[in-house]
Amino acid sequence: MTQFMGELTLYRPGTAGYEDARKAWNLSVNHHPAWIVVAQTAHDVSEAVRAAAAEGLGVAVQSTGHGTIRPADEGAALIITSALKDITVDPELQRAWVGAGLKWGEVVAHTQNYGLTPLFGSSPTVGVVGYTLGGGMGWFGRKYGLATDSVVRLEVVDAQGDILSVSADEYPDLFWALRGGGGAFGVVTGMEIQLYPVQTVYGGNLLYPIEMAADVYRFYREWIKTLPDEFTSSIVLMNFPPLPQVPEFLRGKSALMVRGAYVGAEEQGVAYIQPWLEWRAPMANMFQTLPVSEMRAISNDPVDPMPSATNGTYLRELSDDAIDTIIRYGLGQGGQPPLVFAEVRHMGGAISRVSADANAYSHRDETLNLVMIGVAPTPEAGQFFQQYTAKFMQELGAARSEAVYANFLDGEEAQRRIRAAYTAAKFERLTAIKAQYDPQNRFGYAFQIPVK
Repeated sequence: MTQFMGELTLYRPGTAGYEDARKAWNLSVNHHPAWIVVAQTAHDVSEAVRAAAAEGLGVAVQSTGHGTIRPADEGAALIITSALKDITVDPELQRAWVGAGLKWGEVVAHTQNYGLTPLFGSSPTVGVVGYTLGGGMGWFGRKYGLATDSVVRLEVVDAQGDILSVSADEYPDLFWALRGGGGAFGVVTGMEIQLYPVQTVYGGNLLYPIEMAADVYRFYREWIKTLPDEFTSSIVLMNFPPLPQVPEFLRGKSALMVRGAYVGAEEQGVAYIQPWLEWRAPMANMFQTLPVSEMRAISNDPVDPMPSATNGTYLRELSDDAIDTIIRYGLGQGGQPPLVFAEVRHMGGAISRVSADANAYSHRDETLNLVMIGVAPTPEAGQFFQQYTAKFMQELGAARSEAVYANFLDGEEAQRRIRAAYTAAKFERLTAIKAQYDPQNRFGYAFQIPVK
């Protein structure tokens, strides 16, 4: 540990604090940077970027470490932004300024004091910036759109270490690229986002036995055709671990979960769920009116660090053949399934109504997204997961789109498939903007946008 840039502390390999500082939430990520700085302000980030440039190092950035594209190696400096936790709310404009170190749970707790909500994701422990720059598809998606569409302004440290205020009026090309293009263009230290007047939703899960899986998928396929934009939903094949915190009747077993959140009155939400109850009684109906601050109960994502792996693809349709493939691969084809779950999310609505040219996010006409999550305690397990899910997607055949949602890729898979997250024209534009703002590819540890 050495003093660096005045009061700021720098951690080098072998010094006290380095091992703790390099840890990510995703325990399968193994950072080994040349040095690490835990920034306290945007100016700290600026100085760290300039110091990295002076040493010929690349720059990797981490807030929580949920979705790491390329771990920081000896050729990079790692800038930790987790201490940038400033937040202010303007209730009249219904906007908030949020620092890059904040997690969504912290933001929601603050904005709910004003009866307002951001477009957050399923987990309260995910960092606001990484989630938003990649798109940000949450339980308000069909009603209000993606988180990236609600960004008003960004504070960005560029490759020269300059602090820029980036918006539709200032550096509009960079503003366009960051919203959907990820962190390949600079270090985002904070952002101003639009908020929405929502305090409660009608949300939860319907739980069905795995023996009914094919019928449940088919019913879901027809049910979502009846839903308004106010209802965002998904269907999940879940393999429950044999852990004490799992209810005994699910421990070590598999089940189908129909999830959703309705933005509106409870009685109308109940009416939209009623077809399920009349069709087949679920093992459990966990839908209820939830305060926005308790919406994590819908997905119940893990909050403790774990070694995880992710892969995904858009689906053109939920055909009978696709349903059979999802069930086979979700259950492990007779062996131990490497997937914790496979989830199909229903999109469309407000997401599809935003202009295709509004920002770098692409494929707004896609309406179904498949995400697969597994546990990867070793590199070999991570490799097997990626091979398994690649074959899974191949066998989806014509039901699978060639497009992908950037936030549902990580590690080498994200580096290999990132082009598929954009249209050809948008990717070409991203490479041109990359050449303008980061010609030396200083931020090459984010989404792999090459310099044109």
